[in-house]
Amino acid sequence: MTSPTTLQSVPALGTHPASGSHPSRAETREQLARASYDLLVIGGGILGISTAWHAAQSGLRVALVDAGDFAGATSSASSKLLHGGLRYLQTGAVKLVAENHFERRAVSRQVAPHLANPLTFYLPVYKGGPHGAAKLGAGVFAYSALSAFGDGVGHLLSPSKAAQDVPELRTENLRAVAVYGDDQMNDARMALMTVRAAVDAGAVVLNHAEVTGLRTTRGRVTGAELKDRITGEEFGVNARLVLNATGPWVDHLRRMEDPHAAPSIRLSKGAHLVLKRTAPWKAALATPIDKYRITFALPWEDMLLLGTTDEVYEGDPADVSVTESDISQILDEAAFSVRDQQLQRDLITYSFAGLRVLPGGPGDTAKAKRETVVTEGPGGMLSVAGGKWTTFRHIGRTVLKKLEELPGRPLGDDFEPVSELPKRLPLPGVANPRAVEHRLLVDRPAPGPRMGADTARHLATHYGSLAFDIARLANEHPELAERVHPDAPEIWAQVVWARDQEWAETADDVLRRRTTLTIRGLATDEVRARVSEVLDKKQ
Repeated sequence: MTSPTTLQSVPALGTHPASGSHPSRAETREQLARASYDLLVIGGGILGISTAWHAAQSGLRVALVDAGDFAGATSSASSKLLHGGLRYLQTGAVKLVAENHFERRAVSRQVAPHLANPLTFYLPVYKGGPHGAAKLGAGVFAYSALSAFGDGVGHLLSPSKAAQDVPELRTENLRAVAVYGDDQMNDARMALMTVRAAVDAGAVVLNHAEVTGLRTTRGRVTGAELKDRITGEEFGVNARLVLNATGPWVDHLRRMEDPHAAPSIRLSKGAHLVLKRTAPWKAALATPIDKYRITFALPWEDMLLLGTTDEVYEGDPADVSVTESDISQILDEAAFSVRDQQLQRDLITYSFAGLRVLPGGPGDTAKAKRETVVTEGPGGMLSVAGGKWTTFRHIGRTVLKKLEELPGRPLGDDFEPVSELPKRLPLPGVANPRAVEHRLLVDRPAPGPRMGADTARHLATHYGSLAFDIARLANEHPELAERVHPDAPEIWAQVVWARDQEWAETADDVLRRRTTLTIRGLATDEVRARVSEVLDKKQ
């Protein structure tokens, strides 16, 4: 591991020769306080980020703030899937599945092929299970048809062939395996690249900036009072329109506008476990638990991701956590299709829980559709919450269209309507990740440290072509080419990059959302202290 003396010599690189430096927090606060914006988006989850991105593309002056880190809550606590929603076929929502597939393919093939990767799913059919082989075989065929067979034709596979691809698959009483295709991502990385896209389009963003109150003019909400959680500085932002996109906290902010606002949403907790793998996994498992629920076992980031739970949550969103009951439930449900040796508790490296935002009302949360809820308050603040990761672009466009059509047209007319925006604008770094990985391995300067194959693959699939800038940083400063932890692919250049180019302010920002060190169980006290040292050198 890198020595403390080496780390102390890590340069405080406030700028990068290839892409320039982001403004400092002080400069950003001053800009936010001085200017007047067309749209202030409160909430840096993917819904708020996507709306800010599309609004900035349209030519609006956009500001985006979040009390925590970008994608710091629900948006980095998903099942990491871009998917059509196989379970929606049971309710006859054929159009919804087709729309989801369209968005999934757009993201994985045109918008962010460097951040999404195809994943084959095996859906095991056990004796006595909730569904028969014929039904599931027909289901995955229909599912693939709605995707125009872009991931192959859904079909049935023999248990012996499936066990070759997933050695930890439980084969006792296994009758058949249904096969279909979807896509996978690192949700935090996808969100951060979308923030970068919004900034490239002209948006001004600040994380760790908490709203302490709303500004009003003649009864209309026209901005917000904020407190910088990093420095303690207080400031305000003026805007013609304020969008409340705070996810699980949406009703909290609505009550700042109207203390008597009735609840508009309900929350469902979903917990996940991350484990070390005991064998290679060439496919994911999607195992039916009952008529409506599926539990996943997903190969992800060289680990295994298990989950998820689905239960009503009525506590403080800030207090959501994984309980002993959650762990037991996830392991018990995984045991339907995964062998016991892969489910040992000492293999668990990390656990996390997020809150799904669902429309208010009665009914089982497991059966609820992931719909987007839009409400307008008496002061004109628009609140939006819900939806799903797969359709993040579509939701951003839909919200912007809603803003365009508000009575009185508070945004005016001097901007490009959403219908005229590019349909599949790529996220920054778009590139073929295999080509980037190859270049990283063969184009190293001599003399210079040889990049590990796992590091090259990691950089290519998390940054796309921006990986070349990180590699250049490591080549110019050899100490930054060293690994943060010997058991992870990340190098110190990524920490500096996160600090200077990705708005990382805290060790958690770096270790949980800009790298994979936390989910691998490698965010030790020593690593955290050294990452904090690098962050403290920020200019």
